[in-house]
Amino acid sequence: MRHQIQPRSGTAFTLDRGQRLTVIDPEGEQVADLLAFRRDDIDEVISSGRTLDYASRIFLTTGDKIYSNRSNVLMEIVADTVGRHDFLLTPCSADTFRIIYGDTEPHRGCFGNLAQALAPYGIGPDRIPVAFNVFMNVAVDGTSGALEVRPPLSRAGDHVTFEAREDLIIGLTACSALQSNNYAFKPIQYEIA
Repeated sequence: MRHQIQPRSGTAFTLDRGQRLTVIDPEGEQVADLLAFRRDDIDEVISSGRTLDYASRIFLTTGDKIYSNRSNVLMEIVADTVGRHDFLLTPCSADTFRIIYGDTEPHRGCFGNLAQALAPYGIGPDRIPVAFNVFMNVAVDGTSGALEVRPPLSRAGDHVTFEAREDLIIGLTACSALQSNNYAFKPIQYEIA
């Protein structure tokens, strides 16, 4: 069954060990922020630092594992039609929009959407780490280290499939940041098998 996340919103759900989560970009150029917490111990969560350290690169794709803050594998990417995602930048937030965009009445962003969706699972805002930003296209200058957010490479129907290696709580959004989504907000879809 295919579920849809409306633009600039988010959801949370459980994923059992061995189940596969497919995140789909139905219209193209739309980012989805993904979080995964171990269901029996929410202090264990996906870790950008550990994952990138063990992969020895910043662009992850099919065959790469997503590690936790305790160096355990929580998920593995088993299919990927895009091959460019971000695991460096934090979920956008009201502060992001205030500081970067100068918004005086900012949207709560992915951070706020994730906090609301994960609250019923006992996960508060301070537990939200760097998300795996599915379809987000961040270029890194190899000399200066400067970051540039570019339009996603995903086209309508592109998808990424993750296999759960533990029983998980998942947070997932349709990203709210203009620059990340080529200045348009669209839905994200997902399926669990």
